[in-house]
Amino acid sequence: MRPTHTLVLTAAPGSGAVMESVTRAAAGAFDAPAFDAAWLSPGAAWELPFAASSDVSALPDAMAAAIGDPPIDINVVAGTGPTRRKRLLCADMESTIIEQELIDEIAKLAGRHEEITAITAAAMRGELNFEASLVRRVALFEGLVAAEVQALLSRVTLMPGAETLARTMRSNGSTCALVSGGFTLFAEAIAERVGFDAVVANVLEIDGGRLTGKVRAPILGPEGKAEALRKLAGEFGLDASDTLAVGDGANDTRMLAAAGLGVAFRAKPILATQARNSGNGAVIAHGDLTALLYLQGYTRDEFVR
Repeated sequence: MRPTHTLVLTAAPGSGAVMESVTRAAAGAFDAPAFDAAWLSPGAAWELPFAASSDVSALPDAMAAAIGDPPIDINVVAGTGPTRRKRLLCADMESTIIEQELIDEIAKLAGRHEEITAITAAAMRGELNFEASLVRRVALFEGLVAAEVQALLSRVTLMPGAETLARTMRSNGSTCALVSGGFTLFAEAIAERVGFDAVVANVLEIDGGRLTGKVRAPILGPEGKAEALRKLAGEFGLDASDTLAVGDGANDTRMLAAAGLGVAFRAKPILATQARNSGNGAVIAHGDLTALLYLQGYTRDEFVR
């Protein structure tokens, strides 16, 4: 019998929460054949390969009951060891690779912050059609000076672990793409800063140095993101199983579903629920973006910083 899946425990940065007592409790809760466990990073990440004979979707809840409620993310991923490593990363940008929602920052310039942030939040929760809500928000930006909008990049802070994620995967032969429902005005600069190979995002129309209040068609919404992943995989001759997608909002649901591993990162409930209930999903609520490397079987010593 060979292992088919891997249980991965990852902790909140600096917490040291994945203690030996936790790993013993997790291993003891198994009713499936388990194999040699390994530390990916002492105190931060641990994995246990096992052979699954049935649905594994309920396993994280069983593990949570066994170990209690420390700041630990519990995930089960298909495959074992280096075979889990993906060759294409497609990452959402806002609230994933960066900490901000930049459309809300534009809203401040337009003097419509409260109105626009409410629309953004509803769209990310899946309560509004993404494409229609984007058109509605962008219309309120008509007349803003493009240079002043682009200057908002100075406020951008990267999500912890973003650069390490991209550098480590690229150093191991992977391609990294920023796939954003936001705007190329920001995404191209952020991709260069973090070290992404490609950008797929929406384009704000600009005329005479000012925003026209329109976004160029076709709008990159939920299905567009999934199609971008499929197209990039095809260009590199990759199967869906070779791909990793990460995002936080409702507009990322289809991209995560299309990937070999879809990670809901500090996500809205609609996306976290989908990822938890799917056969190809993982949920990171406590860890930073380096948790995505642990999910692929990288050890901390292999990180490229």
